Amino acid sequence: MLLMVLELGPGPSRRAVLTSRIRLLVGITIAYNVVEAVVAITAGTVADSTALIGFGLDSVIEVSSAAAVAWQFSSHDPEAREKVALRVIAVSFFALAAYVSFEAVRTLVIGAEAEHSTVGLILAAVSLAVMPGLSYVQRRAGRELGSRTAVADSQQTLLCTYLSAVLLVGLALNSLFGWSWADPIAALVIAAVAVKEGREAWRGDACCAPTIPTGNNSACADGCCAGD
Repeated sequence: MLLMVLELGPGPSRRAVLTSRIRLLVGITIAYNVVEAVVAITAGTVADSTALIGFGLDSVIEVSSAAAVAWQFSSHDPEAREKVALRVIAVSFFALAAYVSFEAVRTLVIGAEAEHSTVGLILAAVSLAVMPGLSYVQRRAGRELGSRTAVADSQQTLLCTYLSAVLLVGLALNSLFGWSWADPIAALVIAAVAVKEGREAWRGDACCAPTIPTGNNSACADGCCAGD
């Protein structure tokens, strides 16, 4: 009689590869967001653009989220640090939501109008092109490894994609038509998404079930594997 053993999750060698991959991706995320923050805040100050400055501060928050994952995976036992890292990521989401909401409402109330910013448009377009791929690769590695923090951080990166789209549309509409209200309205929607992601990270609900080679999606009954 043959006994078939189904291993839930990757073996030790594969886990080591995935851990190294996540460390690399987190390093890239931190480096990119540091540059993004400097460029966005500088360009936003020059153009008096609340959206651009907010986008730059969002990059700072993303650095804190990625740093939490880097701290977790610097340990020989990353799982022992997972809960603390998740809380840091959750707080980062909440901080982002609070700031974006405040700035969006303030912009709508005072009717602030930003000047045209070519640098801002280019930055938003580059981030919109780069961030989805970075988020996807980290999310796949995090799910296979079964790391809630890696998946939560990838969602933070994906949120940056949405913010990039909002920023690009907002700056474009403001430059072309003078529609200063478009960006803060869309930003409020992003803030709502950030709150949702923050709550899930706080509860540890990030989609991170280890990949199980069953040939179907039964291991992903909650829909986590959709789109992979």
